[in-house]
Amino acid sequence: MLSSLTKYRHAFLVGLQSNLVYRWNFAVRGLFSLFHLSAVFILWSAAYQGVGSGGINGFGFGPTITYFVTLLVLQFFISAFNEDYQISEDIRNGLINQFLLKPINYFGYRLSIFVAARMVSGALVLLPLAVALPFLHTYLTFPGDWGWRLALGLPAMALSALIQFSIAYCFGLLTFWFLEIQGFVILSMAVEAVLGGQMFPLDLLPAGVFAVAKFLPFYYQMYFPAAIFTGRISQADTISGLGIELCWVGILFAVNRGLWIRGLRRHTAVGG
Repeated sequence: MLSSLTKYRHAFLVGLQSNLVYRWNFAVRGLFSLFHLSAVFILWSAAYQGVGSGGINGFGFGPTITYFVTLLVLQFFISAFNEDYQISEDIRNGLINQFLLKPINYFGYRLSIFVAARMVSGALVLLPLAVALPFLHTYLTFPGDWGWRLALGLPAMALSALIQFSIAYCFGLLTFWFLEIQGFVILSMAVEAVLGGQMFPLDLLPAGVFAVAKFLPFYYQMYFPAAIFTGRISQADTISGLGIELCWVGILFAVNRGLWIRGLRRHTAVGG
């Protein structure tokens, strides 16, 4: 058991070192995210002009900006940036073969690299955030009931990261069947932007559409943890959401396992 964990600890350390080499890539990406945040600020400032004290769907300008700032930070801590392309490259270049001959699980190896990368990118996003806070702190309004929100929000973050990684892993494994996965990835990013709450808070959707969105995995990629930390959902909805989120993690793990087994059969047949 300990020897098995040691293998993935080494993979984690290698991933940490390799991502620290490219730390400026993450830092530059974080700085460019400030331009995105500026555009969001201008857009929603215009949207809230002429809106009464009731705000939009019960939320004022401050809570909305708080939501997008939280979303920005979460993206660097839990989003899968290019894991799907890395897995695709391993398959296309034949690097996947070395994992077939060694007692190491490829999913566990890739997950260790993913966690290491998110630790680096999450730490580096704090730098541009420190630049933006003096201009935004008057607009940030977090809920006061931080006890249960922190206790439930951190597990929600971890499960959201697993969902995002699992989806990226699925798309990467499609390389067993397709030489190019870029079209699938772009389509997925477009769907995630809308149904994941990256373009607007999902509670602005019509009630029926919002109710359906709660049962989709995209809801739990970004919106769910952001909504917990910014007070957009209640404790009861958070607990039920954690149950659904856990179910999606199990489903995606099963899908990944199935794709891996079927993909290896095809890979073996093609590679001789």
